[in-house]
Amino acid sequence: MSNRCIRLPKVLDIIGGSRSWVYQEIGQGRFPKPILLGKRSVVWIEKEIYDYLDQRIKASRQSSQSNEVK
Repeated sequence: MSNRCIRLPKVLDIIGGSRSWVYQEIGQGRFPKPILLGKRSVVWIEKEIYDYLDQRIKASRQSSQSNEVK
């Protein structure tokens, strides 16, 4: 996967979240930061979004497995 830049609507399609949730997660350091192209124009690196999603999936699967063991 390349360093293709995507805008917020595509990010939201990928993660299934809301605009406010994305910016809240960015503020808390848990979501990839956007790249500022201009005063009102930002993009994200597509690979970073998919990497973030993969990490969340792995974390979710690990917590599910540990709950099943109990």
